This record gives sequence, structure tokens and C-alpha cells, in this order.
Amino acid sequence: MPIIVHKYGGTSVGTPEKIKNVARRVKNIRNKGNQVVVIVSAMGHATDELIDLMQQVTANPDPREYDMLVSTGEQVSAALLAMALQDIGCPAISLTGGQAGVHTEDIYKKARIKHVHLERLEQELKAGKVVVITGFQGIDSKGDIITIGRGGSDTSAVAIAAALKAEVCDIYTDVDGVYTTDPRIVPEAKKLEFISYEEMLELASLGAQVLHPRSIECASIYGIVIHLRSSLKEDEGTLIMSAKNIKKT
Repeated sequence: MPIIVHKYGGTSVGTPEKIKNVARRVKNIRNKGNQVVVIVSAMGHATDELIDLMQQVTANPDPREYDMLVSTGEQVSAALLAMALQDIGCPAISLTGGQAGVHTEDIYKKARIKHVHLERLEQELKAGKVVVITGFQGIDSKGDIITIGRGGSDTSAVAIAAALKAEVCDIYTDVDGVYTTDPRIVPEAKKLEFISYEEMLELASLGAQVLHPRSIECASIYGIVIHLRSSLKEDEGTLIMSAKNIKKT
């Protein structure tokens, strides 16, 4: 069965109703005969709220405890999505990054992913479940929870897609693709059907916050096509891929 990897950003899972919408979308994909892995960010501004709580306690947080705290936002959205899927008759399980086999460097707050061990993930997929994984985190050599930097759920999704040898990683956000310029400022802006990794990295370096740069680098290394699309529409988005493959299309 084909493996489909989805990633949903914070705005896409920002409310219970949005989580239910995501669950319905994921169930439809599974019903078409696919194995589905979903990576989620924290709901809305949950991470910012956790950091605000922390700052009310201390101005100098221990890095280990910082990661322990901020990683909980993704656990909430993952568990809620798994529950929403189960509620509509779709078998599902939520896993932390560590439970899903995401191993990182021993660096708090900004580690890179070293390897994804697939045993548990493949076991749950074989059992017929949708696997919902917390983005933005993994575990280090000591088994401590480690985060991989703000925006790191994109990187988690691409790394897991690469480990599973999925051809495409669908990243759902509140935008429906990459445009020639900001459509909120220039209504005539056109959505791009394709864009190369290099061009996307250049946009990121110029301040575009559509995708985390590390996710683009990871996709480039492993040849993963990123399909950036809207969680609110069924429309096709923008495919981010190698310039060589764009020329073939």
C-alpha cells in the first residue's frame, strides 16, 4: 500500500473543529487504500503560550526543561487528532517523536535529526492505523526529549517521509501554495505550480516564512517532493522539487 505523509501546521489544527476537518480529510485518504502518517504542529499559538508561562516562572530556563515544556504543545494536537480519527471510525494512534523513532543530536532547543528508526512506525501502519506523530521533536542518546527549533515540524515531516521512502510530503498550511509575490499585497500575484529547492531556499533567506529552511534542505538531500497546499481547500498547491525534475514535467 502506498504511504502518504501529511503535515498540518498550527493554524490547520488550531481549533477542535479544524482538527475534525483534518480527521475527515485523513480518513478519506486512508479509505482510498493508502497508509497514512500525519505530523502535527502545536495548536495555534500554544507554543507561544507555553513560553509565556515559562517566562512567568524564570528568566533563565534550563535548556532541558525548556524542551520538556515546549514539546507538550505537539502532544496535545497529536492526541486530539488521533481521538478525532477514532471517533469517526478510523483506527489511529498518536506517538511522540521519540516513540516514532526520531533520534537527534544531543543539543537542546535546536538539534538536527540524525536518524529515524522505523520499527514502531511500521508496526502501527501494518496494524492498519493512521499514525499521528508530534513534529518539532525527537529524543537524544540519553532518551531526553529534544526539540529541533521553531518551525521544525516541517523538518520532522520531510525526515519521516524520507525514512519511509515516500515520494511526496504534503505540507498543509493556511496558504494554498507559493506565489510570485505576496498575494495579500499584490492581488495579481500568481500561484506557482512548481518551484525548485534552490529557489525556495532563496525565498526563505529573504524572509518568506512559508517553509522552514531545514525542511527544504532535507527534501533536497533525499529527493522528497514537498507539496505545499491549503488545509482549507482541495486545490492543488505548489510542488517543491529539484530543478532537473521540473524541466522534465
